[in-house]
Amino acid sequence: MRQVIRRNRSEFDRGLGFFDAVFGFAITLLVANIDLPPASAWASVSELLGHGLSDQLVGFIVSFVVIALFWKVNTGLIGRLRGMDGVVIAANLLVVGLVVFIPFTTQGISDSTISELPLPVAVYAVNVAAVILAQSVMFEVARARGLVEDDDPPGTLWLLRIDTAIKVAVFLVSIPVAYLVSPGWGMTTWALLLVVSPLFGRVIDRAQAEARARAGASGASADTVPPADTQP
Repeated sequence: MRQVIRRNRSEFDRGLGFFDAVFGFAITLLVANIDLPPASAWASVSELLGHGLSDQLVGFIVSFVVIALFWKVNTGLIGRLRGMDGVVIAANLLVVGLVVFIPFTTQGISDSTISELPLPVAVYAVNVAAVILAQSVMFEVARARGLVEDDDPPGTLWLLRIDTAIKVAVFLVSIPVAYLVSPGWGMTTWALLLVVSPLFGRVIDRAQAEARARAGASGASADTVPPADTQP
């Protein structure tokens, strides 16, 4: 028998709290990638950064922002659910499982001794792309199981799926760039999302606003038409 945990129950709040805690734990783990420099390195800022601290801080900042954005998206998606069943919970467990893996893959891109190797960039890109895809799949599963309360207009769903595909593609494209050009350029590829995501987000917002306006107009027109048996 299918059991659904409704959002007005304490079990739903505990589930959301657990997922939030995992994201917080993943962010906390990022600090483990920062090695404490020797005492002699504290003589000047240049010496401090010269001991690899700059690369580690960049990796920390990048992954901190990435995990924080994933947490924001996840909280927003779950907030739109009327409840969660076992399948949706399992899908979200996959999401947080992949998120917890980010501190490990961050170590590869923040270690100056392997910064010239493309594999760390590839592993990190696959990790982040997998989280993006898993979050999208989780919400698609919830939609298919009738658990989405505040759903998007049907005509704009394809735009949201394209948005997910673009984000995944940017990270996957960085892999051949890292191998064929350089790991640094591979990581720079990720910055494309700073331009592409806001622009495509505006397209989605406009399309959703127009779809809701059309739906509202059509509903208003239907309300003004008298029933068939009362028409002259």
